[in-house]
Amino acid sequence: MSKVSPDYPVGKNLLQGKNVLITAAAGTGIGFAVAKRCAEEGARVMISDIHERRLAEAVDNLAGAAKDPVASCLCNVTSEDDVQKLWATAAAELGHVDVLINNAGLGGFSPLVDMTDEQWSVVLDVTLNGTFRMTRAAMRHMMPRQAGVIVNNASVLGWRAQPGQAHYAAAKAGVMALTRCAAMEAAEAGVRINAVAPSLAMHKFLEKVTPEGLLEDLVDREAFGRAAEPWEVANVMVFLASDYSTYMTGEVVAVSSQHP
Repeated sequence: MSKVSPDYPVGKNLLQGKNVLITAAAGTGIGFAVAKRCAEEGARVMISDIHERRLAEAVDNLAGAAKDPVASCLCNVTSEDDVQKLWATAAAELGHVDVLINNAGLGGFSPLVDMTDEQWSVVLDVTLNGTFRMTRAAMRHMMPRQAGVIVNNASVLGWRAQPGQAHYAAAKAGVMALTRCAAMEAAEAGVRINAVAPSLAMHKFLEKVTPEGLLEDLVDREAFGRAAEPWEVANVMVFLASDYSTYMTGEVVAVSSQHP
C-alpha cells in the first residue's frame, strides 16, 4: 500500500472555451484546487469567497495557471443579495456561465446534546441553503440558454455516520437530495447537475478545525493510507463539468478510498 500522492496531472483542455464560476475558492482547500484545475483545463474562471484578502491572494496565485485574467467577486452565500450581485458580476465579466461549482460549506464539531440552535443553523445556512441559493440562480441563468452544468460539493457524511457531525452530515445529505431533485427539473432544458462526495481531503484549514486525533483515525480508514489531495477531488469535479460526463445527471460520485 502506497501512502505517496500521485503526480499532479497535466491539463488536457477538457474545459476549453467554458466559463466557470466557483464559490468559496480562496484558501488552500478544494475550492482553490478546482479553480486551478479548471484554469489548467482551458476554462475562463471566476472565483468568489467571503474573505477579501484571501480572495485577492487566490486571484494572484491562479495567474500562472490561467490563460485569461481571473475574475473575482466577494460573496456570502447566506445572503440572497450577495448571490444576485455575484451573478450580475459574472454576467458582466464572463457574458454567461457554462459551469457553476458550488463549493461553499461550513463544518464544525459538536456532540448533538451540546449543539446550540446557532451552531446548527449556521452550518445548514452556509452548506445547504447557500447551495440552494446558488443552484436556483444558476438554473435561472442556464435553463433559458438550454445549456449548463452545476457541480455541488457534498460529503460521504451525507451517507455515513460520524459523532459530532450531525449538523454537517444533515446539510450534506440535503445537498445530495437537492442535487437529485434539481437535476430532474433541469434535465428537459439540457442542464446537468451532479455532486461529488469526498471522504477526506487534507488541507490546512481542516487541520485547524478538527479535534486532535480525529484526522489520524480517518486517515487510517482510507484504503490508500492517506487523505486525498484537494486536487484529486477537483479532478472529479472537472470530469463532471466536462463533456466526458454528458449522460450523467442527478448523480453523487464518491471521491473516497474509505472502507466502512
